[in-house]
Parts: sequence; C-alpha cells; structure tokens
Amino acid sequence: MANLGRASAIIGAGTLFSRATGLVRSLVLVAVIGSYGSKAADAFSIAAQLPTNVYELLAAGVITGILVPQIVKAAAHSDGGSRYVSKLLTLGSVVLVAATALMMALAPALIWLYTDGWNGTQKGLAIAFAYWLLPQLLFYGLFALLGEVLNARKVFGPYSWAPTVNNLVSIAGFGVFLLVYGGPFTTVTDWDAGMIALLGGTATLGIALQTFVLLLFWKRTRLHIRPDFGWRGIGLRHVGTLAWWTFLAVVVGQLAGIVQSRVVTQASGEASVTVMVYAWLIFMLPHSIVAMSISTTYFTRLAEEVAAGRLDRVTPNLDESIRAIALFGFGFTAAIGAASVPLSRVFTTDSDGAVPMAWVLCGYLIALVPFGVLLIIRRAFFAFQDTRTPFVFSFVQAALAALGAVVAAAAVAWGLLPLAFLAAAVAFTQSLSAYVQLPVALRLLRRHTDTTALRTTWRALGRFAIAAVPAFAAGWAVFLLVGGPTGWTVSDRLLGAIGGGLVGAASLVVYIAALALLRTPELAIAGRLLRRITGR
Repeated sequence: MANLGRASAIIGAGTLFSRATGLVRSLVLVAVIGSYGSKAADAFSIAAQLPTNVYELLAAGVITGILVPQIVKAAAHSDGGSRYVSKLLTLGSVVLVAATALMMALAPALIWLYTDGWNGTQKGLAIAFAYWLLPQLLFYGLFALLGEVLNARKVFGPYSWAPTVNNLVSIAGFGVFLLVYGGPFTTVTDWDAGMIALLGGTATLGIALQTFVLLLFWKRTRLHIRPDFGWRGIGLRHVGTLAWWTFLAVVVGQLAGIVQSRVVTQASGEASVTVMVYAWLIFMLPHSIVAMSISTTYFTRLAEEVAAGRLDRVTPNLDESIRAIALFGFGFTAAIGAASVPLSRVFTTDSDGAVPMAWVLCGYLIALVPFGVLLIIRRAFFAFQDTRTPFVFSFVQAALAALGAVVAAAAVAWGLLPLAFLAAAVAFTQSLSAYVQLPVALRLLRRHTDTTALRTTWRALGRFAIAAVPAFAAGWAVFLLVGGPTGWTVSDRLLGAIGGGLVGAASLVVYIAALALLRTPELAIAGRLLRRITGR
C-alpha cells in the first residue's frame, strides 16, 4: 500500500500540474478563437478531435489495456524484455506512420463525417486545421507506447508529467498568436493561412515534444532498444486476438461519438461542440488526477497478481481502488456541480455562455464516479486478458449514448427542447448510459472473481454519496449568496475562477466534515495520499 500510495501520489501530482497548465492553455486558446457561439472554434474543435479519435480507434485500448500485462510477462525473459519491447515499438511505429499518412489523405472525408449542417466555408476551415493537427496521431501513439512501457517497468512519473511540456509550448505559441494577430477571431472568414498554420502548428509541436521528453527517462527502464522487424514469434497472434475485441469496443464507441458529433454540430453558433469540449475538460480534470493515477498503479499490481496466479488478491485490489476513486469522486462531483456556472464562465468570452455551458458540464458530471469505477472494472478484465467481455458492456453504453443523442435531436426538431440545450441533453444521456453499463460490467466480472465480496465497497460508496449531498447544498448556497447566475462570479473570467474556487472550497470543507461525522475510515487514507502529493 505504501509503494502504491507513493506511486499514485507521483502520478497524481504530475497529472495535477499538467492539467493545471492544460487549463491555462485552454484559457489562452479561448482568447484566440472563442468558445460559446464561435463557429471558428467549432471548426478547430472538430479538427482537433480527429487525431485523438483515430488514435483511440487504432491503438489506445490495445496499448493501455493489453500490452502492460504482456510487458510484465516479458520482464521474466533473460534479457529483461528488451527484445520484446524492441519488436513492439518497431511495429507500433510502422503502424502509426502508415495510419497518420492515410488519415491526412482522408481529412476532407473525416470532416464531412463528423459534421452536419455546416456550410462549405466552415468545413473548409476545419479541413485546413485538420491538415496541421492530424500529424498528432503519430506522436499520440508513440507517447502512449513509450509511456505504458515506462509504467509497466514501474517508472510512473514521466508519463504523467510530460504533458506539461505540451501545455507550456502551446501557451507560448498561442501567446505569440495573440501578440501578432490579437483575438478572439470567432468568425470563419477571419482566418487566413498564416493564422491557421501558427495555431495548428503550435498545437502539434507541443504533442511532439511531450513524446520526446519520455525518451530522456528511458534509461530507468534498463531496456536496450533497437529497431527490430522480426515480429514473428512474439505472440502477435495472441495479442491480436485480444486486440480484436478491444478494437471493436473502440469502434462502437467512435460510431456513437460520430452520431453525437453530427447531432451537436447542428447547434454550431450556440452551445455546440466547443462547449462540450471544455465541459469535458473540466469533467476530466478530477478523473485524470484521481482515477487515472490510482488505476494506473493498481493495474500494474493487478496484472502481476494475475500473472503469478494470486487470484485471491484480485477482489481486495478492486475494493481498495474503487474506494479511493469514489472517495474523491463524490467530493469533486459536489464541488464542481455547485461551482459549475462560475467555472464555465472561465471558458467563455462573455457571461451569456456560462449557464448553457454549466448545463453541459453537469450533464457529464453526474457520471464522474461510475466513470472512474468503470475504468477499474475494465482494467480488471484486461488483467485477466479478457477483452471480449468489455466489448459487450461497451457496446451497451455506446448504443444507449447514440440513441440518447438521436432522441435529443428529435426533441429539438419537434420543438420539445431548445437548440441551446441540445449539447446538454447529449451529455446527460451519455451519463445515463454509464449507469446502465456499470451493473452490467460488474455482473460479467463474476466470471473471473467473486464480486459479492465488494458489498462492503458499495456501502462505503453510499456513505460518500450521503456526505456529498450537504456538500453540494453548502456550495450552492455560497454561490447564491454571491449573486448566483447574475452575480460577480460570472461577470469576468478571472472572477469566475475566483468564485468557482470559493464555492468549490466551501463544498469540499462540508464534504470532509460530513465524512468525519460519518466516521469514514477512508478519510485518513486520503489524507496520507494528499500529504504525499504535496510532499509533506
């Protein structure tokens, strides 16, 4: 526990710092291109999603879920796994280069696929951005490959700290843009080739440099890497079988994402795709700091336990990780929910977009805890090298999310839902699908381990949920006392950040107090983890 806590703290601290600088990056980007009501921002957002979406389609599930157990096993080889990892990195690089070239050739078709109701000028701007942003696919893939090898070798820090480099490069580049051109430029016709190159080129340069940073720490893995095209005999057929189901799971997720994107882009000019991007950014901040840092270290240990045949340790691992994620998750849900309006104001160029964006944020936020728990459950299946079962519950979630988006679009068409709330409805239905997905996943996990032992885990989560209720109420009361949606917390972006911090802090204080009154034992564990993160 001490080693896991220390590793989680390192990852959490790195993720916290990188996410904090990422927020600054986003703030500068809003100053360049706007957010709420900006059709130029919607064009950039769609283009920026392409490399990440294609990367998820090609590699993410395979790299993060399947290769770690294989690398852990390879460590038992006489060379410590150097030959296996060499073949793996060589194969991954070849696939990523080919995929990047293909996607750049298909850029116009991809933009057409993800958008609906846009005119030729807006699509043209999105395509121009895509040519500058799609090379990120190569660097995203290499970053994930190198990072997961580092994690599998228990070198946890660099992977979580490296994104800070990307953020700093982007902040500097976007700052240069503001000095040269000014901003924000929200109209599609405002953009020329030089402006597009500076903004898109800066974004891609940051991703490339964050990948290079990982190489500086490679010596810690004690692996000797060289190009190796002899891919036979390294278990590609076995990995391919595992990867096939993971690939299918990502495919259905991406198909659902395309449906959602085509629905939401119909509202371009109001709360549309860019608003969803920034709402998701806020949502992912606590998830990345808590869920990703905890699950990464627990997953490495879980893979080792399963590989060694110590199956009696699986359920205790799940119990510890789920409790840790949920303890923080419920607190952040209450705090961010209460502060949703001022926090949203930080990412809008005027106060008009704060409330519509807050609705989108809250639509995502209600699924923060199940989203984190599902991450743990999915990785438990991967530790057992079972990728077929996660496809089943991923398909359920994707189908429900896509259906929800279609229903929301129909509600707008029939006049039952204002167009301004279309994005919020899509976010809300996606969250509801997670609540269906979680019990299905838990039931299917019984094939590998006895999940009845998790009953005490769910009782602990019940205590956290009870404590979150007065926490949210206290934060919302503070928000109303300082003026509510028309008060000073939404009058300015800086004041929005200050107001959001004030409201969120009030919620967290009450949450901790409520947990103490409920005599929650996990509170002491969380305190030790936070002290490690702060270095005290």
